[in-house]
Amino acid sequence: MLSDMPPDSAAPLPPPRDPSGSYRVSCVCLGNICRSPMAEVVLRAQLAAAGLHDRVIVDSAGTGDWHLGEPMNPPARRQLERRGYDGSAHQARQFDASWLAERDLILAMDSSNLANLRALAQQAGSTPDTMRRIRLFGEVAGLDGADVPDPWGGSPAEFARVLSMLETGMARVVSQLRDVIRAAATER
Repeated sequence: MLSDMPPDSAAPLPPPRDPSGSYRVSCVCLGNICRSPMAEVVLRAQLAAAGLHDRVIVDSAGTGDWHLGEPMNPPARRQLERRGYDGSAHQARQFDASWLAERDLILAMDSSNLANLRALAQQAGSTPDTMRRIRLFGEVAGLDGADVPDPWGGSPAEFARVLSMLETGMARVVSQLRDVIRAAATER
């Protein structure tokens, strides 16, 4: 939690690694079948609505390998569909250490995912700059550092709650991305 920031504040995003290229965001949860693919779909949709879809590349992955190649969890996909999103193309994958140096921002859905990603980065000998790019979604999204709860095996209401958190938080992330992209454009 960011105690020096008001609850509605969002932790600032890191600048792009390459100001002339696309900003790369990876959403990460445990198995890449519920939260992170939902986050990816919501972020892509909000970037498109904001006219930033051509400036930001979004993907998702899990810290574990249990569901590699599987589609999105059916209740997660149904919840997305109820709100007009399409998660049908998703195939689960595991976050790879080589991606650490390629992503501008890595959004962990909960503190356990955050710890796993930071441990992976330490094992990979990542730079301090890369370590700062691994962030808790709830901090970046202005959700007072809250974890996005894992809805796997839960009720439709739990999936709806997660989706609402993602929609609210991603709106704040998109606003920050707009600012980061503008700032990078003026530095070129």
